[in-house]
Amino acid sequence: MTSESEVSGAISALHPALAGHFPGNPVVPGVVLLSRVCRALTRECGGTVRAVPMVKFHSPLRPAESFAIELTQTGDDRYRFRVARGGTLIASGTLQAGR
Repeated sequence: MTSESEVSGAISALHPALAGHFPGNPVVPGVVLLSRVCRALTRECGGTVRAVPMVKFHSPLRPAESFAIELTQTGDDRYRFRVARGGTLIASGTLQAGR
């Protein structure tokens, strides 16, 4: 079974996790981005994220930059995700969902 969904967004420059990450050169922390991926899975596909077996961060995301999350169902409870800013891959990995 394979199905796809896409969600877009941006992380506000006022997000509290950005303070100190890094002064003068802010970068969205990976955990903040991963949180958005998990919320997208819950909203778009139902259920909750039980595990993140694999994640790789490829390129930094800056505050207020638009990004898209692509979710692809690869099994009954498995999803592959990709986060991209235009043609630049920001993060990718797999999620395991549960009900």
